[in-house]
Amino acid sequence: MNTFSISQRVGEIAAIMPKASEVFREFNIDFCCGGHRTLAEVIKTENIDEQQLLKKLEDAYEESKYISNQTNFTEMSSTKLIDYIINTHHVFLRKTLPRLSELTTKILRVHGSNHESLFRVHKLFHSLKAELEQHLIKEEEILFPVIREYDANPSSELLNKISAVMKETEDEHDAAGGILKELRKVTNDYSVPEDGCNTYRRAFDKLEELEADLFRHIHLENNILFRRFDTVQ
Repeated sequence: MNTFSISQRVGEIAAIMPKASEVFREFNIDFCCGGHRTLAEVIKTENIDEQQLLKKLEDAYEESKYISNQTNFTEMSSTKLIDYIINTHHVFLRKTLPRLSELTTKILRVHGSNHESLFRVHKLFHSLKAELEQHLIKEEEILFPVIREYDANPSSELLNKISAVMKETEDEHDAAGGILKELRKVTNDYSVPEDGCNTYRRAFDKLEELEADLFRHIHLENNILFRRFDTVQ
């Protein structure tokens, strides 16, 4: 008997079992911005082998039983989850974005004449960087303080404020997710050409690391934190 059903939402499965995100990434399944889709929808639209996917999820579930000290984000209060998101993912972005700006600019100068796709990479990344920098400010200065206030003193007025800003935030997540998908496509899954130097390789490694961290970041917000306020949408 399978632990998971194809009628379950992708984001729900990743929330219940964080290790599922590794399986979804293996199958190139969007579990953060596309977390509202059911497994059935994903299997059909992405032409995925249903039995193979379910077996991988079942194997991950069995493995997760033996992993101690797993963080259960679904059991965290909204305030504690926000603290985790800021201290882990926001800190990562503020450290990584400037470094990636330097790296993508450097490889464009050195290799752009032979690899014109780097012009597109440079433009896409800096568009993403600008969006994310504004996004972090909106979360830290507007959305998260209202959620913290609601945690302490719930009211319908605060719920309405949360709902309005939350919708904007999810739209921004979708935009960032679209840029990430385009970056992966333009770079041919972050493949470094034969004449690529160590800086070229480091830039692509960091871009892929950024993608993985953003997927986890958006997942925690879209599929766990924001779902707590669905009733007012």
